[in-house]
Amino acid sequence: MNSFTRSIDLLQREMDVTSLRYQVTANNLANSEVPNFKRSTVNFESELKRAFDSEEASRNGLHLTTNNDRHIQINVPYDYREVEPRRVLDYTTTAKANGNNVDAETEANNILQIQMQYRLLTQLTSFEFEQVNTAMKK
Repeated sequence: MNSFTRSIDLLQREMDVTSLRYQVTANNLANSEVPNFKRSTVNFESELKRAFDSEEASRNGLHLTTNNDRHIQINVPYDYREVEPRRVLDYTTTAKANGNNVDAETEANNILQIQMQYRLLTQLTSFEFEQVNTAMKK
């Protein structure tokens, strides 16, 4: 896969995750006064990093040849395209007496951060396509 395709694929996936993160955070904010409600977060970047690390390890690691499907393979890379975002429920904390752990101010700040991140991702995507457009004009 060439670098342009990979970049666009990663940007698109990150935009999807950012959209999901926005929905989860908005849900947290909407339920900030509901008794025993537990806030959720979205985990994606750590799994994506693990996939990239496994690709690097497979390039630099020991390669064994297998001639049977039952043989154990080592250093098989974890494809980054298989990484899916996970919603994680925070059961460990309780911020309020009613059992709710949502801080409305923190969630509102998270929404602003997510909006800025989404805007940055759209600008990066636009930049990638502008580079291709410039190369095609020459």
